[in-house]
Formats: sequence, structure tokens, C-alpha cells
Amino acid sequence: MSKKKISLKKSKEFSGESWQIIYTGFILILLCFFIMLSSFSTMEEAKIMRFVRAFVSAISILPGGQKFDSVTAVMPISTDILDNKSEVAKIFEKLELLIGEHGLTNDVSISYSSKGLVMRLSEHTLFDVGVVSLSPESISLLQKIGAVISKTSYRVQIEGHTDNLPINTEKFPSNWELSTARAVNVLRYFIDVQKISPHRLFAVGFGEYQPLVSNDSPTQRAKNRRVEIIFLVKDEQTLPVEMQE
Repeated sequence: MSKKKISLKKSKEFSGESWQIIYTGFILILLCFFIMLSSFSTMEEAKIMRFVRAFVSAISILPGGQKFDSVTAVMPISTDILDNKSEVAKIFEKLELLIGEHGLTNDVSISYSSKGLVMRLSEHTLFDVGVVSLSPESISLLQKIGAVISKTSYRVQIEGHTDNLPINTEKFPSNWELSTARAVNVLRYFIDVQKISPHRLFAVGFGEYQPLVSNDSPTQRAKNRRVEIIFLVKDEQTLPVEMQE
């Protein structure tokens, strides 16, 4: 009889000790969780963005298993980027509003690439066919885009792109010259009319060599004829205050 009592007593003592171990483990887990939250709250956003870009570039995989091969590959806008009060989110919201105001949802898009925030404009949004001068209809849109640029601290890269149909005129011996001239004309508008500092802008033409889609139909070629305005959202791309004006 006494042996049963002793055995029961030991079982109760062991049960009590197990409860204390579980409780202590739970407290330690909570402590680690709050330390992790604290570290995230104090981490600089720019460092997080650099890590994300480096990780995506390393694995070269987009959501859904799609692979990209170049630095201009476009990724969907992440909710982590937009669901905050950062300058990137504010720029996106303003540009998205402009697209809706001008009824250009089919001709202008905004996305995020390894370079930064990309505003992609189809050829006929800015130019008439085969022309490098800005169309009168494009001025209102460019004026508002320029107003957004002037209120940011980022450098802005303006890229011209064409399809693969060859061009050979006295003024434009190849698509290189055509794409570059269009990018430069957009840049000149921002500098000459919008008075944006030339230190913040630069233009480049890629000709036919960075297509979005294959050039196997008129519809596909039209998608490749475009101008991209890229806010270079990186720490090293922001300018000192004295150079922003």
C-alpha cells in the first residue's frame, strides 16, 4: 500500500515539473518573437529593399515560376513596398492616379524592376508614328509626370525602345538613333519646360535589343515600341540636397 502512495507522489511531482518546463519554453518563444519584431521595426527600409533585390536577382525567379534574364525584368508591385508611407509608395500612388485621369490604363503601366519604379508608356502615348518630336497630346501627361519627379530626390532614367523593324534614314541610320532621340526629347522637356535639374536625369536608347515580347506580329511589335521612365529607387541613387535643384 505504501509503495503505491510513493509511486503516485512521484508521478504528481514529475507532472508538476513538466508543466514548468513547458511554461518556461513558451515564455522564451514569446521573448524571441518580440526581439525579432523589435529588430524589424528599427531596420532601415533601404537595407530591406537591397536584400530583396539581391535575393530576387540571385534566384532569377518571379512569382509563378517565371524566370527573367535581364536587369529590366519587371516584377509585380509588392504589397510590402506599397503598404507603407515611404516615398516609393507615394510616387506609385501619384503616377497611378495620373494614368486613371488620362484614361491610359491600356497604354501606360507601373511596375517594379531591379532598377526601381518603372513607368512604361507606349509609343503612341508620346509620339506620332515614325516621329521623335513629342505629340501635342502628350504634353499634359508629361507635365504632371514632371511635377512628380520634381518633388522626389531620386535620379530618373529615361529609356527609349523600338521594335525590330529596321530603319535607315539620313537622320536615323538605325533604331539606336531613333530610340535615343525619343528618350532625349522626353528628357529635354523635363529640363527645359519643367525646370528639373539635369543632374537628376539621363537618357539612353536601347533600340530593338530589350524587347518585352517577341516581334512576330504588329501587335507584339507595338508593345516593344515604348519609353520607360524609371525612378532609380536605391540609396546610392539619391542626390545631395544641393544637387537636387
